[in-house]
Amino acid sequence: MSITLYHNPRCSKSRAALELLEKTGTAVEVFEYLKETLTVSRLSELVTLLDIPAIELVRQNEPEWERCGANAQSPANRILKAICDQPVLLQRPIAVRGQRAVVGRPPERVLELL
Repeated sequence: MSITLYHNPRCSKSRAALELLEKTGTAVEVFEYLKETLTVSRLSELVTLLDIPAIELVRQNEPEWERCGANAQSPANRILKAICDQPVLLQRPIAVRGQRAVVGRPPERVLELL
């Protein structure tokens, strides 16, 4: 079973996670979320797989977070919609294999899915 990696090639942690997975010979499907469309439904699935509150998917230090009109107390759907509108807000990388997922911070966490 392959691993889907929600990947930003400009992010050093994301590049490191991809490199780690490739070195193991694991099949990796790369989802470049800055180029491909994220949906609230898919983000909701990630929240469920990760077993975290929606706010933990957000990179709150990004300027787009300040401008999006949502905050840490906003309903989950509002937070996920903000990520869809500004994909740079998505925590990265996220690796998914079957019904398991991890945020690759540090990148070595992706190896937990092997």
